Amino acid sequence: MKKFFFLSLGALVIFFALVLPNHSGMLKLSSLNRWPLELPVLLLCMIAFGRRAWVVWALALVLVVVTFMKLADIGMFAAYNRTFNPILDASLINAGISLLSDSIGTPLTYLLIAGVIVAMVLWLFALVHSLRVWAGLEMPNVARIGAVIGAFGFGGWAVADAGHHLEFWKFERSPPGTAWTSRLAFKRAAAMRATAIDLAQFSEAAQNDIYADATNLMDGLDGHDVILIYIESYGRASFDNALYAPTHMATLESYEPAIADAGFAMRSGWLTSPTAGGQSWLAHGSLASGLWTSDNGRYTAMLASGHKWLFHFAQDAGYRTATVMPAITMAWPESSKMGFELVIPATEIPYKGERFNWVTMPDQFTLATYPSLLPDDPRPDFLQIALISSHAPWVPVPDMVAWEGVGDGTIFNEMAARGPTPRELWKNRDDIREAYRKAVDYSLNATLSHVARLGDQAPLVFIIGDHQAAGFVAGSDNMDVPVHMIGPPGLVALIESWGWSEGLIPQPDGPVRRMDSFRNDFIDAFSGGTQVVEVQDE
Repeated sequence: MKKFFFLSLGALVIFFALVLPNHSGMLKLSSLNRWPLELPVLLLCMIAFGRRAWVVWALALVLVVVTFMKLADIGMFAAYNRTFNPILDASLINAGISLLSDSIGTPLTYLLIAGVIVAMVLWLFALVHSLRVWAGLEMPNVARIGAVIGAFGFGGWAVADAGHHLEFWKFERSPPGTAWTSRLAFKRAAAMRATAIDLAQFSEAAQNDIYADATNLMDGLDGHDVILIYIESYGRASFDNALYAPTHMATLESYEPAIADAGFAMRSGWLTSPTAGGQSWLAHGSLASGLWTSDNGRYTAMLASGHKWLFHFAQDAGYRTATVMPAITMAWPESSKMGFELVIPATEIPYKGERFNWVTMPDQFTLATYPSLLPDDPRPDFLQIALISSHAPWVPVPDMVAWEGVGDGTIFNEMAARGPTPRELWKNRDDIREAYRKAVDYSLNATLSHVARLGDQAPLVFIIGDHQAAGFVAGSDNMDVPVHMIGPPGLVALIESWGWSEGLIPQPDGPVRRMDSFRNDFIDAFSGGTQVVEVQDE
């Protein structure tokens, strides 16, 4: 009886490893209502070959890796609405730890990491013990031969099911049971192989650029300053989701008269971001490089290629290029490959107030301060400003203050001390969505109010959402983001062919183009005398 209990318990542990889903939406009891075809294969293999210790440990390690991949998928779906790819996503670990540390505190973060490591080690030993119980069954040789035959039989059954669902072949109906975990492992291995091939092809394509040797670029700007302002987590949800649209659209409409009175024209449209939920640098890279940097592998390959960003072309056209990055708190060596002459990270922005958890400073302070951080230079400016007040965890949300009262930022200290804490807020998804609504609205107010004050300088301004918020916040899987062009009417008229809507509200059925189209579209629109040298394939 005791042996039967341990055999059943061991089979149950392996069963859970195989039926564990890889998406939070599938974490329900109904997920247990399926028979994993790999289970009898593993158990019969233990009976046949389990006396060899390395077989037990090898299979246990495979199951631990599969468990980790499924859990990583759950986290990636929640944050970025996609699966985990080891080739591309290893660099996200540090970013995730940093965000978690700012949300729940460093001690609790490291305690959580230690807990995960301990849990995975315990899971490994649980699997090893479970497999050993079946390997330790005393059976005659003929029974072990029968186990080998049975393992091959169930293995063939699992292959038949996997091939059916992977569409290598088709049966009239799916075989009973499921080899879902095997299919997942196969698809992940295939995705990693495809990623390696894609990166090689991408690196080669990045070497070819029709504008690399072009002349007379951006002469249509007529020396006007250009400012690209990114609003964090500002996506189509601000227009499509009933939780946010009434607030955000009302804010946009309320600023149209003031911006028009400042002498500006306005156009708005849609771009498709390569990311959602985070990884803003992928959006920045796609838009400015003209390459679809949809993952960190492509982003790294793009930087290594020497491909020219929009800012390189601006330099060639006689502009001083700079980026204002209040989220950058550590060394950022890759910025040297992006075409920026001047990088202003958080440490060089003289904010004396308290942090807003992960957010180093309110957007209004960044916008009020950056002009004074630019050294005197006779050249016009081509600037990138990446705002962060609407970055998760979206608490606390600052209030707008009089621009002349921003000072050194200490005016925001009382706001930075407001509750709830991120840990308290993130216990309730409705509270998270409400905080997100307020944070994006604050960023829109700060940005539009600042732009309305720039009338006498007549710059050309693009206000761009970098990506949608995570799916459970945005309420959809849509990857589109709004973009608003504000500037002198003569310059704004040059993008007539883009089909963007007048004003600050883009038409819901307006044209949508990927972010990587922006660089070339911008150059085409504002380069009246461009001479392009065609790249010939050798």
